[in-house]
Amino acid sequence: MDEELIMLWNIVLKNFWMTVKIIVMVTTLMILIEYLEVKYKDKIREVITGKPLNQYVMASLLGAIPGCMDAFLVVSLYIHGMVGFGALTSVMLSTAGDEAFIMLAMAPEAALKIFAITIILGIIGGFLADKAIKRLKIKTCEHCIIEIHEEQTGTHFLKEHVYGHILKKHIPRLFLWIFVPLTVVEFLIQHFDFAAVISGMPVSALIVFAALVGIIPESGPHMIFLILYSKGLIPFSVLLVSTLSQDGHGLLPLLSHTVKDTLYVQVFTTGFSLAIGIILLVIGV
Repeated sequence: MDEELIMLWNIVLKNFWMTVKIIVMVTTLMILIEYLEVKYKDKIREVITGKPLNQYVMASLLGAIPGCMDAFLVVSLYIHGMVGFGALTSVMLSTAGDEAFIMLAMAPEAALKIFAITIILGIIGGFLADKAIKRLKIKTCEHCIIEIHEEQTGTHFLKEHVYGHILKKHIPRLFLWIFVPLTVVEFLIQHFDFAAVISGMPVSALIVFAALVGIIPESGPHMIFLILYSKGLIPFSVLLVSTLSQDGHGLLPLLSHTVKDTLYVQVFTTGFSLAIGIILLVIGV
């Protein structure tokens, strides 16, 4: 019993500091982007939001950079109304989160191939996502910050934007939305041997499972597929599907802002990843 309590405490403590780390990064990005939006909004929109293709390419390239910071950046841009749903989808398809560093160490050749493939698929996926929401008449980014007056600088910016909007409104919700999922997922990973179950599944089931596991807002489960791939127990297609589907911690800041848009992204990235997996399965990759 004492060992269980110690393990639980370690999990809570580990994820508390992980949450603090994520919040510091996200808060810094939110303040930076809000300031840039106030000061250079016309120029930024001209360069980034002028053409949807620019958004898809930029987001996919950023997502392929190891770590979650770049996903946080695109989420912040999305929340501020500076990129659309397609760009958000692109970055979530191409990002491998912090596990990208480990992938480079454990399977460097596969990692480089995956980064290149996910950039291309991220661009395609972003384009298709925008087409899909238009066809289905789905409204996204309804609460995004579109208008910020240029005179809101200096003391007013610190009071209204940094304290009133970011620190007071978003941070408490952000903490709960990040800390609780991380702790629950970590607890499940510690108490269940997922690797043993996965290694005995057929490839078709593995592809479906890899796509569904990506829904979990944590990059840890992706490690299971990476370890199995490095041991030669699963094919490249399963690792690719897992990377496409999972978003690392990237979506957690969006979850605190809009649950609906988070669900839209998860549904699309999971479905897109599954479709790619089926295509790979059919052609025998």
